[in-house]
Amino acid sequence: MKILISACLLGTCCRYDGASKPCADAVALTAHHTLIPVCPEQLGGLPTPRPPAERLGERVLTKDGTDVTAQYRRGAEEALRLCRLLDCEAAVLKERSPSCGCGEIYDGTHSGKLREGSGVTAQLLAAHGVAVYGESQIKELLK
Repeated sequence: MKILISACLLGTCCRYDGASKPCADAVALTAHHTLIPVCPEQLGGLPTPRPPAERLGERVLTKDGTDVTAQYRRGAEEALRLCRLLDCEAAVLKERSPSCGCGEIYDGTHSGKLREGSGVTAQLLAAHGVAVYGESQIKELLK
């Protein structure tokens, strides 16, 4: 199966802080599936590193209050376009991210508190029928 995957989970330094979040389970997926690495935030035109951002309702705001919603939406649309173009059946995305988080994201106050919800990209992919998984759910795909 072809799977869209957050590039930071494979070791690409594309997170807001210029780091990555390599995940051994994500790398293990390469033995069974074709992975398509993406960083929706970069696809939306944001630099790396960039100020931390959180989703507050339908908007995405950086810690200093700058509205980056348009870039997050553009990145989500590009991720969906790649998903369709390359016939990806699922996506494995970085949990808690304002772009990629699925099921739980930071609450938008930059206080470290979590709330129920999904990032812009995860929400768009799911709305278009793509099965979205967080990195803690990768073992389900390895079975």
